[in-house]
Amino acid sequence: MEKKITVLKGDGIGPEIVAEAIKALNQIATKYGHRFHYTEADIGGAAIDGCGVPVSEETLDLCKKSDSILLGAVGGPQWDCINPDKRPEKGLLKVRKALGLFANLRPTKLFPQLAAGSPLRQSTVENGIDLLIVRELTGGIYYGERFTGERNDERYASDLMAYSAHEIERIGRVAFETARKRRHKVTSVDKANVLDSSKLWRTVMHELAVEYSDIEFEDALVDSTAMQLINDPSRFDVIVTENMFGDILSDEASMLSGSLGMMPSASLSESKLGMYEPIHGSAPDIAGKNLANPLGTILSAAMMLRYAFDLEKEAGAIEAAVNKTLNDGYRTVDIMSEGMKKVSCSEMGDLVAANL
Repeated sequence: MEKKITVLKGDGIGPEIVAEAIKALNQIATKYGHRFHYTEADIGGAAIDGCGVPVSEETLDLCKKSDSILLGAVGGPQWDCINPDKRPEKGLLKVRKALGLFANLRPTKLFPQLAAGSPLRQSTVENGIDLLIVRELTGGIYYGERFTGERNDERYASDLMAYSAHEIERIGRVAFETARKRRHKVTSVDKANVLDSSKLWRTVMHELAVEYSDIEFEDALVDSTAMQLINDPSRFDVIVTENMFGDILSDEASMLSGSLGMMPSASLSESKLGMYEPIHGSAPDIAGKNLANPLGTILSAAMMLRYAFDLEKEAGAIEAAVNKTLNDGYRTVDIMSEGMKKVSCSEMGDLVAANL
């Protein structure tokens, strides 16, 4: 197999963690006889410094012509004071919108080797944590109409949360189809007791649930879901929700694993084109120090192999290599515990590649 991958390293620790994911991909290519062609482009603060905007039209065009996209992270304090319309994060939003990346898949799985690092009580951890949040990514309050100005002689701002039925239906189908490959349960999360947009969300999801009669289905309010993620995360299989709720809940769920550094994600379009990235930020405080945990990015590369290229065996090989590396006792500083062997970002990448 021969594929073109656009590499957007971004800012902060982005270049460091992406380099380790590419080590794993190169090892996969060698082992299984594939060819991956990488083309690098700037995004976020790096793009602002290079061309004055958080993502250029040339980069967007490159992404559209590739088979998949690997992203590091964007942002940093040096760009906090610039025009809000040109902040690094705007580049990420623009890529999502331009490529139609409407479905964000964020798995949360607790590796048994890291169970002691979970903030949950051990009796809860023993039940196992393996859930997937399917977040709608191109609608809702992040893309709605905005207003900042004055009203009634005082400062005023508003953000519009809006959804159409077809936007809800297509993300719902992703959740139900994914549940068929997992444990056959979907939890749809909304705030239908207050918000009209959530009432429509609930109506459309109930219509879909009839079509997917083989899937166990339930509604849940977002505040109750936030509580249950802490109280009993094992009750969830696939959670589907709108953009802002998904952003918050997936960050909460990621901490159940003990570290943001372990969490991969995939952002998918209606075609196979997708963007794969760890869910953590650019961590400017440790950038350039070779301290970052690259496992979330390496596992994102595994998701790329699975969802973009249909290479299930190769994806499983990366996941097994990560598992073996943890079994052998190697840890970056964020997941370090007594008796383990501390390694740098690049050393962790070398170990995973060797285990492939």
